[in-house]
Amino acid sequence: QVQLVESGGGLVQAGGSLRLSCAASGRTFSGYAMGWFRQAPGKEREFVAAISTRGSTDYAGPVKGRFTIWRDNTKNTVYLQMNSLKPEDTAVYYCAAANRATLFPADYWGQGTQVTVSS
Repeated sequence: QVQLVESGGGLVQAGGSLRLSCAASGRTFSGYAMGWFRQAPGKEREFVAAISTRGSTDYAGPVKGRFTIWRDNTKNTVYLQMNSLKPEDTAVYYCAAANRATLFPADYWGQGTQVTVSS
């Protein structure tokens, strides 16, 4: 089992950057696929990015080329670097984990962190 705590959200102007962190508690962090989802007001929760236990990454089309996911297993932490932010990136961002090599379906979720991008 694993517990997830997100941090790093906030208010930023369009074109700016934010870095989200997700700290995990668990004895087998390196064996968990990790990733990020987001949910904007009035919309369904959507996939953003994922990283497998072997370091392979996957990105949703709208964030490809702007966002980068990586993990530091020595710190039990996964990160999401968000560059060139747009107002449509505004959402609550959720960290997710799965006790498998790949993320889907996720087994564990963080509480979420708000990202607001102003124009």
